[in-house]
Amino acid sequence: MDMTKNRIGHTKKIIIIFILLAVCIISFFISVGRGSLDISFDKVIRAIFIERDTVNHQIIWNIRLPRTLVAALVGICLAISGAILQGVMRNPLAAPNIIGVSSGAGLMAYVILILFPNYYYLVPMGAFIGALTATLFIYILAWKNGVNPTRLILAGVAVSSLLGAGISSLMTLFPDKVAGAVGFMVGGLSARTWPDFNMLWPYALLGIVLTFLFPKKLNILMLGDEIATGLGLHVERTRLMFIVFAALLAASAVSVVGLLGFVGLIVPHTARLIIGSDYRYLFPATAILGAAIVMLCDTVGRLVFDPVEIPVGIVMSLLGVPFFLFLLRERKGMEK
Repeated sequence: MDMTKNRIGHTKKIIIIFILLAVCIISFFISVGRGSLDISFDKVIRAIFIERDTVNHQIIWNIRLPRTLVAALVGICLAISGAILQGVMRNPLAAPNIIGVSSGAGLMAYVILILFPNYYYLVPMGAFIGALTATLFIYILAWKNGVNPTRLILAGVAVSSLLGAGISSLMTLFPDKVAGAVGFMVGGLSARTWPDFNMLWPYALLGIVLTFLFPKKLNILMLGDEIATGLGLHVERTRLMFIVFAALLAASAVSVVGLLGFVGLIVPHTARLIIGSDYRYLFPATAILGAAIVMLCDTVGRLVFDPVEIPVGIVMSLLGVPFFLFLLRERKGMEK
């Protein structure tokens, strides 16, 4: 009976993942096709796979396709990073931009872009070092006979504020060099091209593959430290491993798109409501939903005040702030 129920549950979740994948594919074609010049679905297909010398091909291949692919990868990275942090900290309010991971990556990216602009190709590696350093610092601050998830979040918020002050200081001290880096503050996909995609995908792929190898360990960690230890899991080593994965994924996204907030908060929580908390299904659902949401939000930002473009970070904030307040209210109600 239990095996039959498990099999039905598994089939249902696979169907949900395929539905989300269909939504993601639709989001992709909306993002590639919509803009100042609307291009129909069949023309998009022809422009990508058949035509080579048409105006549609030039627009799609050189402008829209790389931007859309970057948006999708950024959504995947930030969403999975948020899902990891929420699992490790057992707190639905955890997200890369809230607890300091993104700020660490952003500070190092700013340092390279402002002080060493000729070495821009080192931004992903620098962002990862910044994110990892910030994460380890938060981990050390939260340590007291082990790491308490609540202490981890509070330490992360404090470190995030400190790193934000560092970013503001750089902008104040080097105002003449800030113009090219202002988009980092809100997160934007404007003018993202194939070099940005090529800079992003190796780090993103590494983080995604590593994360997808160990969903069962995170499932066990979610049961609590005592139970996880009783089941033979090395709790602190596993927690630290997943935090490194989250830092790599967040840094990959931040290095290209900037301090894009709320993706890591909204998407994992939404996916959890749809498919449950089993990370074997939650990771793929979160990745697909993250890609779809960022592509759609970027499309909205391009179209709503066309020809003026709204950065995707602003669109995400308009969605994210009410969602964050909703989570706070729900969490407060549960505690009562």
